[in-house]
Formats: sequence, structure tokens, C-alpha cells
Amino acid sequence: MKQAASYFEKKSDVMLGKLLKEVENQTPTSIEILKESSSRKGNAHIVGITGPPGSGKSTLVNKLCKTLATSGLEIGIVAVDPTSPFTKGALLGDRTRMQELSGLSNVFIKSLATRGNLGGLAPTTADIVHVLDAYGKELIIIETVGVGQIEFDVLEIADTVVLVNVPGLGDSLQTLKAGIMEIADIYVVNQADRPGADESARDLKLMVREKMQDNWEQPILKTVATNNEGITELIEQIQKHKDYIKSSNIWNEKRKNQNLTKFNHLIIQTLEREVEKYISGKQDLQIKRQQVKDGKLDPYTLSAYIVGQLIEKHGGM
Repeated sequence: MKQAASYFEKKSDVMLGKLLKEVENQTPTSIEILKESSSRKGNAHIVGITGPPGSGKSTLVNKLCKTLATSGLEIGIVAVDPTSPFTKGALLGDRTRMQELSGLSNVFIKSLATRGNLGGLAPTTADIVHVLDAYGKELIIIETVGVGQIEFDVLEIADTVVLVNVPGLGDSLQTLKAGIMEIADIYVVNQADRPGADESARDLKLMVREKMQDNWEQPILKTVATNNEGITELIEQIQKHKDYIKSSNIWNEKRKNQNLTKFNHLIIQTLEREVEKYISGKQDLQIKRQQVKDGKLDPYTLSAYIVGQLIEKHGGM
């Protein structure tokens, strides 16, 4: 544990990159890193940037961070990309998409592959964010993969969710309302120099009135990220939302819920490993599992039996 603690004292991009690689690959060392980060995290403002593909999320993040970096703010960016079916790595590299940021000493970019995860985030995104937080990043921006209505995982991690849309939502807004459109704290109509931007902003305002959060009316902003238009206003609204969640204690509650969610996930993962180890050590259970696979034995009976055996093995409840 002492060694893990020393990692966090050596502030360098090289060391941070090594820590994140261990965590991303879920190596044995990553457990010690995450244990240490658990006691250090909690100070960073975590902003999720989500929205459909082609809405200009990467450009928006690029311009947003470039402006924020001038204040000296320590920034971490987690860019989640689709997975290559061949290499299992990210299809789009962070350096190619955010070249303007690569030379800034106070901005660190980490690209992650979804590896088949359908929630818009990579499986290790939360752990990566926690390490960046523990390493002293003051603002962490998560750019989701852009898969549409299923990107709800970002809610478990982000303090502030920014949903990026494009002009011409039209009838699709009605479909989106039941899904991803309801999760945002701030709405952005990007590429607002295109026809239909005003109409899209108006439609969003009508939707927000129906789904207004307690004491926070979600703003609708228009941006043209390629020209840096609307970026200052977006930064102001992100800061306002941070002030709001801190003053209303939502900030602390989110972190408590995140801690409990992580605990529950770890319990499930640990139990899955224990069950697999138990089955692999007993030939009769392997035969029964095959019978479940073949439809000759119902899964309810066998799963209840195995859990009962494990509880008995470990001394009961």
C-alpha cells in the first residue's frame, strides 16, 4: 500500500499514464492503486458530455478545455471511443481528435475503448475518473461514445451532464424524450449556424418545461464549436450548475451513492468469481451446468443449490 501511495506523490503525466494503464487493464496492481485513490478522490467536478454521433462532441470538448486551460485549471479528459473488432482498442485516437490540447501541460487526455459495453462508457471509466480525481485533477470531462438513448451510465459518474444536439431534431425529439433527452443538466444545440437551430432550441425549451429539475432549470445553449461561439456561455452554465449542486448538497449525495454503487458492483464481481471457482472444482456441478445449457435442468434450481452450498461452506449467514 505504501508503494501505491508513493505513485500519487510523483506528479507527472508519465506516472499518471502508467497508473491509468494498470487500472484500464485491471492488473493485480490496479487494486492497490484504486484502494489508495479511494481515500483521495472526491474533489474534482466531473462533467459528462454526451449526445448522438455527429453532434460535434469532440470539437466541443476540445474548445471547452482549451479555454478552461488558460485559467491554469488542472483538467482530465476521458474520451470513450468505439472498440475495434480487431485490436479491441479505441477506433478513434484521442491525440488525432484533440491535437490542440496535446501541448498543454495542465490537460491530460485518456482514450478508452468501450469493449462492447452498451452504456456509452467503457467498463473501467469510473475507476479511471477516480484515479484522475485522486491525482489532483480539478475538472474531469467524460466524452461518451455517442450511441444514443442508452447512454445512462454517465449519470452514475458525472456531477453535471451536458447533452449535445444538432439542428433539425424534428419528430425524433418525441422519441428521444423518453430516453437520453431526460438525463441532462445542460442542453447544447451545436452547429447552430445550420438551418433549424432556433427551432431545435425552441423544442428543447418546451421539453425542459415539462421535465424541469427541482430548483434547477436546465439552460438551452447554442454553440458553433468550430468557431468557438458559445463556449464562454457553456463554461458559465457548467460553473453555475456546480455551484447549485454544492449549495444544495447534491454534490455530497452523488458521491455517497457512487461509493455504494461501486461497493455493490464489487460484491457482485467477487461472488461471480467465487461461484465460478466453486463450480470448476466440482465435476458434478459442471455436468449440471451443461444440463442447464442443454435445457435439461432449470437454472433456478441449480443456482439456488450452488448459492446454498457456498453459504454453508463459508459458515452460514
